[in-house]
Amino acid sequence: MDRVAKNETIQIDRLKLGPFDTNSYILTCPLTGDSVLVDVPAEASKIFKALEETNPKYILITHNHMDHLGALSEIKSKLRIPIGAHRLDAKGLPLRPEILLEDGEKVPFGKTSLKVLHTPGHTLGSLCFLFRNRLIAGDTIFPGGPGKTKSPADLKLIIGSITSKIFVLPDDTAIYPGHGDSTLLGKEKKEFSVFSSRPHDPNLFGDVLWLSS
Repeated sequence: MDRVAKNETIQIDRLKLGPFDTNSYILTCPLTGDSVLVDVPAEASKIFKALEETNPKYILITHNHMDHLGALSEIKSKLRIPIGAHRLDAKGLPLRPEILLEDGEKVPFGKTSLKVLHTPGHTLGSLCFLFRNRLIAGDTIFPGGPGKTKSPADLKLIIGSITSKIFVLPDDTAIYPGHGDSTLLGKEKKEFSVFSSRPHDPNLFGDVLWLSS
């Protein structure tokens, strides 16, 4: 487990789990010990251990791909706390979510809350979760590019999500993606400006990088 952020208002821990090194994040309110778990890729025992000194309140799902959901049934059966996801991804989950999250709403825990951002493109129901200048990004944006897309229309959709929902945030916003290490929003905006200044094949999609695609 890596502690990627800690101050008087939030603690964020990251676990890399499963065969795809998928990131699971635990956000804890230091004042109360209440926590939120974002994505449950695999290795439930490691997640339980990381949650031991907290009071879990929600399981939040960024999107319905199985490399982010492998431990969901086991985690839910033990913790018995609500699952939150977007309605457009709910049908792809192994369990029905109790909470259907919408763009702009707040998820309260402890003395604080997370803001929900609906960022379709990687999936139609992809979500990011924002706490001040820290963004849990799922597979919407990574260091160097957007999440993988299945069609040119999906690439256009995810770029629209990134530019309208994420690039409007302050440049010092830390981005914590669904795989790999964190990045800073300012860096991603600069690299995207290079990407957007060049012509591209209209059939471009898949694994896209801002500087080389």
